Amino acid sequence: MMLRAIITINSLSRSDMRTNLRPTAAAVLLAAVAGVASACGSSGSASTTPPSAVDGVISVVASTNVWGDIVEQVGGDHVDVLSIVSDPSADPHSFEANAQTQLALSKAALIVENGGGYDDFVDTMLASAKSSAPVVNAVEVSGKDAGTELNEHVWYDFPTVDKVAQAIATELGSIDPANQADFTANAKGFSAALTTLSSQVEAVNAAHAGTGVAITEPVPLYLLEAVGLENLTPEEFSASIEQDTDVSPTVLRETLALFTDHKVKALVYNEQTTGPQTEAVLDAATTNSIAVVPVRETLPEGQDYLQWMQANLTAIANAVGG
Repeated sequence: MMLRAIITINSLSRSDMRTNLRPTAAAVLLAAVAGVASACGSSGSASTTPPSAVDGVISVVASTNVWGDIVEQVGGDHVDVLSIVSDPSADPHSFEANAQTQLALSKAALIVENGGGYDDFVDTMLASAKSSAPVVNAVEVSGKDAGTELNEHVWYDFPTVDKVAQAIATELGSIDPANQADFTANAKGFSAALTTLSSQVEAVNAAHAGTGVAITEPVPLYLLEAVGLENLTPEEFSASIEQDTDVSPTVLRETLALFTDHKVKALVYNEQTTGPQTEAVLDAATTNSIAVVPVRETLPEGQDYLQWMQANLTAIANAVGG
């Protein structure tokens, strides 16, 4: 699901603005924010030269704390990372982008975004800021087709995450050649840890391939597919939840029947995006003693990416193996 930029304007209340913005309206508002950020910077023209390491520390801006954490693991003490979407208790599809966000992007030496339509606000702000800093776009790095059927939640795909980590190491090394060996070594260590997780994925697949599960959104699908589980959720249900539209009564009944008829072993649901339909599905799973596995779009408090994915893998394996 695309992240929706909610922008605080002094003349409007926050509740007035907490709705989806049409692309043209978003562009106008972000342009206004860009003007504020420019005024906060200097009265001169914007620089087209990307910033570099300052005192051995590279300023990096990531669209979410998932990618921000991976930058920290690769960059170590040589990076200072700002993650735009980072509140572990908030719905990442509704957040506040402001002049400070624009200013941080304009000053960053490296920017890491998800891409695939998930965080288009980054590209809009960068265009307004006339930034020439390198951008690591996870979807582009993945090599996946960025068409309309793309599942943009690529941080649940370990091969993609490994590619992104290597791309980050390369970009950091270009910005700060003196510490390139550190970036390469850190990326290699991160890759080794991902390989360990991938081995566990293969073990779950060997034991439980073909087991039926349900979802509320496509958020965890890459991981579920990797472990061989079959998503039995009607496509219309998950598409409606992802697009924030009402689920038809017929589709909702079909989805609820997955639990009442015990056709699935687990419900893997996005706990950061909820509503009446997802709550009905969660209640049906609980009532019918179907295992429930909550997943997220941003890092939980106190966990890094590897710890988080390890916990997800363990929870999924326990759910379908019970």
